[in-house]
Amino acid sequence: MTAGGTAPRLAISGVSHSFFGVPVNKDISLEIAPGEVLGLVGENGAGKSTLMNIVGGVLRPDAGELRVDGERYEPHSPAEARRFGIAHVHQELNLFAPLSVADNMFLTGYPRRFGVFTDKRAARARAAEALGLMDLPFSPSTLVEDLSPGQRQMLEISKAAVGSPKLVILDEPTTSLTSRETARLFELIGTLTAAGTSVIYVSHILEDIKRLSDRIAIMRDGALVDVQPEEDLTVGDVITLMVGRTLDDRFPARSGGPTETPVLEVRDLSAKGVVDGIDLTAHAGEVVGLFGLMGAGRTELARMVYGLDPADRGSVTVDGEDLSRHSTKGRIARGLAFVTEDRRGEGLLMDFPVLTNAALPSLKRWAGNVLGPIKRRVAARDVAEVTSSLRLKSADLDRSPVRSLSGGNQQKVVIAKWLLTKPRVFMLDEPTRGVDVGAQYEVYRTTLELADAGTAVLVISSELPELIGICDRILVMRMGRLVGSFDRGAFDARRILGAAFGESAAEVPPPADPSTDTASADALPDQETAR
Repeated sequence: MTAGGTAPRLAISGVSHSFFGVPVNKDISLEIAPGEVLGLVGENGAGKSTLMNIVGGVLRPDAGELRVDGERYEPHSPAEARRFGIAHVHQELNLFAPLSVADNMFLTGYPRRFGVFTDKRAARARAAEALGLMDLPFSPSTLVEDLSPGQRQMLEISKAAVGSPKLVILDEPTTSLTSRETARLFELIGTLTAAGTSVIYVSHILEDIKRLSDRIAIMRDGALVDVQPEEDLTVGDVITLMVGRTLDDRFPARSGGPTETPVLEVRDLSAKGVVDGIDLTAHAGEVVGLFGLMGAGRTELARMVYGLDPADRGSVTVDGEDLSRHSTKGRIARGLAFVTEDRRGEGLLMDFPVLTNAALPSLKRWAGNVLGPIKRRVAARDVAEVTSSLRLKSADLDRSPVRSLSGGNQQKVVIAKWLLTKPRVFMLDEPTRGVDVGAQYEVYRTTLELADAGTAVLVISSELPELIGICDRILVMRMGRLVGSFDRGAFDARRILGAAFGESAAEVPPPADPSTDTASADALPDQETAR
């Protein structure tokens, strides 16, 4: 019972679950009170999403029980969970792009007239009510394919919040949101909890967890290791409990550095309305960061360099060879690798195992000739070696579909896939989105080791502290153009952000204490960076 003698909104007792015989939830017991925000944290693979999928009706526990407001709760589907008042916003959105906003909201249960006829008018009215919760600037008839990633995320959240739910689960809800949208979400959470709705907030952004939570629950290796009031835990305490060790440094030290040998050279790359006259060079051993606000053209530039999107003019050269007329396949063969920001949609075959996904771009390595069989044992050995170096958590590389892995482990599979190609140019777009601090360290370590071995690395990120922590040089894009370049010795968060906002270096005042300025970009207001 909670304080005051009322039943917990949600009580989890002795819940366990396994995949392919591997335990992912181990005897978990946890309660959340009405109107409480419970922050749930843990490394990728700690079992958070599995536990939330059990609560949300996606999975059924192997052992244990759940109660909602004191009554036994055994949902057989998300739709049944919703009828109990449990709404679950997943990290990976579940929307059908060709359908309208209203159709997506009521896909599993359209309002009915007389219990028989579809009531489109009622659906539009209820959809408009949901959109109003987040002040969303589109109508119920808008097609989801016409919405930005942030608007789609806000749509899912609005859909979950409508109808006075008893409990809302938010799994990494801010990954695609701007700072304004994030602030609106936080306001909505306050409104919901004031009305008695409980919220479970799952995030790797520990500052948000601290800001929102009444209590924080920490999971590690499938078990619940601690639950404490938010004020009793520092961010450092949370990290130590999550990873089971202290992380003295967020960013690994480098053993090498950039050389003067150019590897990637982009000259006058342009596409009307997208990017204009881009010139950049990345040298062997150099980590170049690409920063900018939403719509600056960073991802579009990377896709053009990779050959996915066409350019009107300009050239892309790797190790002195002009690749402008080469297909994406040809560019991969000549050393280009690209970790896309959309790992599920573009980076992985979700229903295939780790081995298949990681081996695909490098199949020629394990075939004697065009008609020769793949040396499967050698391929499996090589994949196991690179995934082990990334500390990938997977039950079986040749059996477990990547769909069953956590978001962070899925990202490690994408990175492993391209590491096996032994790239000369390694491009990463938002490489740590939705990835916990421990897995972030592994991504940084692997990236920097690749650079130390002579690869040119291009990192696109909306997290300025991340770029400051790992890059030798940061380039700033604005409205499709490169507008600033900062070497490591001149990194200054205020000036980098100022360039992204269109301010000249002279307009941005120097920090009062330069030694503290590069640690965070939070000092500047309203950072509308693309997440």
